[in-house]
Parts: sequence; C-alpha cells; structure tokens
Amino acid sequence: MSQAGLIYCMMTFGLLLFPAKSQDSQAFYDKFKLAIEDIADNLDPDAGVATVKYANVEVEVGNELAPKDTKVQPTVAWNAKPDKFYTLLMSDPDAPSRKDPRFREWQHWLIVNIPGNDISKGESLTDYIGPGPPKGTGLHRYIFLIFEQPDKIKFDEQYKGVSSMGSRKNFKTRDFVEKYKLPPAKFGNYYEAQWDTSVGS
Repeated sequence: MSQAGLIYCMMTFGLLLFPAKSQDSQAFYDKFKLAIEDIADNLDPDAGVATVKYANVEVEVGNELAPKDTKVQPTVAWNAKPDKFYTLLMSDPDAPSRKDPRFREWQHWLIVNIPGNDISKGESLTDYIGPGPPKGTGLHRYIFLIFEQPDKIKFDEQYKGVSSMGSRKNFKTRDFVEKYKLPPAKFGNYYEAQWDTSVGS
C-alpha cells in the first residue's frame, strides 16, 4: 500500500472511532458552555440538548420566555440510559442581576437519583419555583444541567420547599458537583427571562 493510501485508511479509521460533531451539536456546545461559565467549569464533550417544555412554551437554547409562562414545573427529557441515575439542577446565576450577582446562584430546582429520565421517581431536594427576576434587573439566565451519576448517591442536602425562598440564594453548582463527585454535565438547556407583571413589584 502506498503512503497516501495508508494515510487515507488511518484517517478513515480515526473518523469511525471519533466521529466529528455535527454543526448543530457543535453550535449548541459552544453556546451552552459560554452560558454556564459562571456556574460550571466543565461540560461533557458530547453533551446533548435536554428537552424542556412548559405548558405553552418550549426552551430553545437561550430563547427569551416570560415568567408568566414558566411558573409551573416543566417536563424535562433527555437521552438517558435506563440503568443510570441522574441529577437535574436548575439555577439562576444572575441574582439579583447580571451586573450585581451577589446572590449567585439562586437555586430553582434540584432532583437527584432520577432513574433514566423519569423525574417523578427521583428524589426532590429543592421543589420547583419559576423565575422571579426583580423589576429593572434585565435578563436572567435560567440554566438546566443534567449530570449522569456514577451510581445512586446518598445526598445530605437540606430539603427546600416552595416556601423556602431565602435558603435558595448563594447556591454553588461547582461546590455541589465537587461534594458528590459528579462528572461534567451530560445534558442541558437554558432560557432567559426578565421581569413582567406576574412577578409583582
């Protein structure tokens, strides 16, 4: 075999073993990695988009949604392995504003030990509350991160119900990931929202 033929075979074999990302996958990866840089250092190289749907609107990687449309817990789905457990986290890194994030992060939702992507069978550590960006603080990011757990984990976090508002501030995704030795996020999505009249004054 000629040298050129050998190089061609090696390149073909390499592409089979390590296929290139599609343009859409790479665009998602780049955009999402930038969006989460304030709360997480790493993202799985093959991270995929989680489907997040509210009653009348859907999250589309950075689109703007209104608080009035996101008050009720959404459905979330991802390409889960049925024999794996997952952690789902939703966080606002822009509290009370992106210019003054002294409450970074505000924890909106946290469910752990989810078998596959059956959220109803997971363990709720923080009940869902929708966005409540204060008036005049501009757009906030609402980030969903999904981690594939190495196994079922015993979490010792304090439970936060819908009335546990103050205890949700200054959550640290990085510290949480380190504490429980979670790998980089495997799936994710996010949207942005700003104050509307449904939030109140």
